[in-house]
Amino acid sequence: MINGKKIIVVMPAYNAEKTLEQTYREIPFDIVDEVILTDDCSRDHTIAEARRLGIGHILIHEHNTGYGGNQKSCYDRALELGADIVVMLHPDYQYTPRLIHSMCYMIANGLYPVVLASRILGKGALKGGMPLVKYISNRGLTLIQNLLLNQKLSEYHTGFRAFSAEVLRSIDYRENSDDFVFDNQMLAQIFWAGYEIGEMTCPTKYFDDASSINLRRSTIYALGVLKVSFTYRLCKWGLMKSRLWKN
Repeated sequence: MINGKKIIVVMPAYNAEKTLEQTYREIPFDIVDEVILTDDCSRDHTIAEARRLGIGHILIHEHNTGYGGNQKSCYDRALELGADIVVMLHPDYQYTPRLIHSMCYMIANGLYPVVLASRILGKGALKGGMPLVKYISNRGLTLIQNLLLNQKLSEYHTGFRAFSAEVLRSIDYRENSDDFVFDNQMLAQIFWAGYEIGEMTCPTKYFDDASSINLRRSTIYALGVLKVSFTYRLCKWGLMKSRLWKN
C-alpha cells in the first residue's frame, strides 16, 4: 500500500510462459498488495507457470476473448478485490515492473488519476529495439490523436498503465472493443470524463519472446485508432453520439 491505498497489478496474459517469471519477479511487493493474471486461452503453459510462481489470483478464460476482453476481466476482478490503484502490466517483459513505484506514487499522492509509461519520451523506444516502421507509425498516429482529442500525450499505444479505481468506475470500459483498439477507446473515455493523464519515460525491450501483432492486425488496429479519434471529435462537436462515452 501507499498512503493506505490498496495496489493491485493485473496481467492480461496470452502465451506468456517464457517471460512471466522474469516479469513477476520484478514486481515491487513492498507496495503491491495483490497480483491478478488472466489467461486468455493460451496455447502454452502460462497457467502452470503462474501456479508455480504462486500468483494469488489466476483467472482462466475457456475461450479466447481478445486483448480487450482479457483486460475487462482483469479490471472487474481488481475492483471486486477493493483495489484503489490498478496497474496494467504486460507479462511479456517488454516493460520493466520497476516503474510501478513511481507510477503508483503519482496516483497515490493525488498528482494524476492515470499514469502511462511512455516509450517515446526520451529515446527509449528506438534504443530498446522498436522497429523503425513501428516507431514512425506510433508517432504519426499519436500526432493525429492529439489533434483530434485536443491532448498532448507522447504516445497512446503503451501497454503499461496505472489507474485510480475512481477512474475505472467512472468510465464504461466494458462497452469497448475486445480487440487491441480497447486501449485507445479507454484513453478517449478517460479524457471525455475530464481526467488528466500523466506520463513518465519507460525503457522498453523488443526480443523474440515479446508479444507483437502482424502487419494485418497492425493495419486493423491503426484504422480502429483513427476511427476512435474521429468519432471522439465528432461527438465533441455534437455531430454524432457514441455508446463509448456519455453525451
